[in-house]
Amino acid sequence: METNKELPPLSDDLALLDSGLDSLAIAIVVTRLEDTLGFDPFTDSDDISYPVTLGDFIRFYENASPLSDVDSRRAG
Repeated sequence: METNKELPPLSDDLALLDSGLDSLAIAIVVTRLEDTLGFDPFTDSDDISYPVTLGDFIRFYENASPLSDVDSRRAG
């Protein structure tokens, strides 16, 4: 279900609560990311903290990415 909602400008410090997305919309984004990326950091992580800002949300995915382990091994 798509809604043609106008969202505020995206920035790292945009609070998810102020993003214009409700909990259902965020769940849809997470599901689509899982379909695209092949993992869901919310179910795959033991971390009990959840992202508060858009930047936190992006870093949450970056840090949980299976590729982040490969990248860190290459850098070391």
